[in-house]
Amino acid sequence: MPETGYPWPIETTRLDNGLRVVVSEDSTAPVVAVNLWYDVGSRHEPEGQTGFAHLFEHLMFEGSVNVAKTEHMKLIQGSGGSLNATTNPDRTNYFETVPVEHLELVLWLEADRMGGLVPALTQETLDNQREVVKNERRQRYENVPYGDSWLRLLPLLYPPKHPYHHPTIGSMADLNAADLATFQAFHSTYYAPNNAVLTVVGDVPASEVFALADKYFGALPARPDIPPAPDGRTVPATGVPVRETVRSEVPAPRTYLAHRTHPFGSPGYDAVTLLSVILGGGRGSRLYQRLADGARIAQPESVGAYGVDLAHAPAPLIVTATARPGVAAERLEQGLVDVLDELATGGVSEEEMDRARAMLTTSWWRQVSTVDGRADLLSRYATQFGDPAVAAERLPAWLAVSAAGVAEVAAGTLRAEDRVTLTYLPEESA
Repeated sequence: MPETGYPWPIETTRLDNGLRVVVSEDSTAPVVAVNLWYDVGSRHEPEGQTGFAHLFEHLMFEGSVNVAKTEHMKLIQGSGGSLNATTNPDRTNYFETVPVEHLELVLWLEADRMGGLVPALTQETLDNQREVVKNERRQRYENVPYGDSWLRLLPLLYPPKHPYHHPTIGSMADLNAADLATFQAFHSTYYAPNNAVLTVVGDVPASEVFALADKYFGALPARPDIPPAPDGRTVPATGVPVRETVRSEVPAPRTYLAHRTHPFGSPGYDAVTLLSVILGGGRGSRLYQRLADGARIAQPESVGAYGVDLAHAPAPLIVTATARPGVAAERLEQGLVDVLDELATGGVSEEEMDRARAMLTTSWWRQVSTVDGRADLLSRYATQFGDPAVAAERLPAWLAVSAAGVAEVAAGTLRAEDRVTLTYLPEESA
């Protein structure tokens, strides 16, 4: 295995308007991945404008000055490519993978919607996409069992006015209340070249990408007054556990236990990453062995633990399980608590550490084995840490975490007094 977590070349430049351009050449196949990270997510949204970043994930496919509605998708797919976009609390991401001969087309399309969306945005388009987001909220969060768990956990983990207090899907009231001019102003504020990272990975030399980036993006003006994101690094500890019980149309009781830990990218969060694998990574994990195989109180496929990789505040570690038939919610919760307490006081074994390191190594190389996975990774590290090459440090950092380091972070973060508990109960058992 290579000593670095990223054994490909990385070259960077910055255009006069502030756009950062990252290129990683790889001639393995004649394809290229284009990845554009905007430094705007739900944590940047001002009060009264929640859900705006996510709505623009939709609006950016609805036409710009030189590209008609739905034409962006048709052009990429007609060129044999794939595309999508995602939004999270920390950023909005647009990406395409195409045969290398279509790179110029992709850059032209991305530049046109960066600089030309506002003049093309109409009230009809805005109203249509607001309805799309409402329907997404119903389908993904409101009308599926346990679907609103993330919407409930965030305000339990982070106090009001904290940048991570509200979910990316946002408030339907905020989306309905804003007029066209407010949405246009939001785009003009954040979707600027000096607030973005353009990453290209694939069969193309850096010099060609830099020239094309300047050709298509270079004339777009920088935005000199982008508001700084609110600082969420400090979350006052109350010393009082938080609990919510939801009675809903769910098939069985389910419990979530959540703890605030450390920001993504920090040494503390590297230890949390291993801790999450030890707790809930597959059939060999503590939770599976104790609750699914051992006590047989949890449904095997429901047992899990995961960190949410938020970079600008103490990121949450969440453990969850769903009860087997006939098992009460109280017994399930106590089983989860027992596993957390045991790990917080008793530490972990070297065997568990070796298993976690192996699983993380496999996961890492699975991501970077594709050009689109690498492009997203480099955009992330350029945006959040100022240098895409820092990505090469992540896997070695995970592998360097010791059992003592995991034990220390477990003891410090899995405290009962800082725990958030969310429980779902079937309506008939209320």
